[in-house]
Amino acid sequence: MRDLILKMSVSLDGFVSDLEGRNTWMFGADDEAKAWAVDTLWNAGLHIMGSRSFQDMAAWWPTSTDAFAAPMNQIPKAVFSRQGAAILKKIETSASLEETRRQNAGTGQAAAPQPGAESWAEAYVASGDLAEEIAKLKAQDGKPIIAHGGVGFARSLVAQGLVDAFVLVVAPMALGKGLPLFSDLAAPMPLKLVNAKAFPGGAVAQTYRAA
Repeated sequence: MRDLILKMSVSLDGFVSDLEGRNTWMFGADDEAKAWAVDTLWNAGLHIMGSRSFQDMAAWWPTSTDAFAAPMNQIPKAVFSRQGAAILKKIETSASLEETRRQNAGTGQAAAPQPGAESWAEAYVASGDLAEEIAKLKAQDGKPIIAHGGVGFARSLVAQGLVDAFVLVVAPMALGKGLPLFSDLAAPMPLKLVNAKAFPGGAVAQTYRAA
């Protein structure tokens, strides 16, 4: 059985975004931290996410030239959505993606879909009970599952005890107010730190498992 790893960036005061859902503060210019994050993504056998994150990522990564694009495009995906297979019909075809990005030259996107771009339209759609769907995915062979979010999806995974390891990248930023990750816990969750890595830009990657 493979692990489910929740990978999230959080502020120093424990928020994954501000109150409006914005999280641009988490994107720094630390090349070492970025390389570590890309390597972490390549360790996934499956990327899972909620429907909003899936649609946002499916509109960006297929033609992105960013270092994160290769693992995000080439590794299989699963989207958790009550819409069922209908959510995949909202994913642009390769042809329309190419035309859109040609019109947006200079935005950091490529003119044509990148390798693996088609995988977004081929994602597994999980529309059943969350715990049952996660159990089925964990039972499959392969590398660990990496969960991305959004915050509502991540909170549900945490609240139901479905996360085997937390990989939290703590950014050197305090927000004061925002959307927390652990707010839906029914009781305190003891965790043990199994690894920590500090980066030149001030971020610290912390990996936790159940105590």
